[in-house]
Amino acid sequence: MNILLFLIPVSMLGLGLALWAFIWAVKRGQFEDMDTPALDILREDEHDRPVLDPRAGKLDPPGAETSPAAPAPATGDGAEVDARPQGRND
Repeated sequence: MNILLFLIPVSMLGLGLALWAFIWAVKRGQFEDMDTPALDILREDEHDRPVLDPRAGKLDPPGAETSPAAPAPATGDGAEVDARPQGRND
């Protein structure tokens, strides 16, 4: 019976710690977007995932360019070279 005098305060302390952790997570925005991380695993390719545009602070849709394309440099033989980086072909 004396063990209850120890276990009740310990359980109340644990409850308070769990409540504090939940409030901390809500204030930090941990529960803002619950759908996107779950759907990311279902997408086939890395380039299909939305990209965060650091200038605008928003997500771009898949396939959208995050920056304007630079003009291709002239090679002198009439062919143009694409200066944008290419994705991996696995």
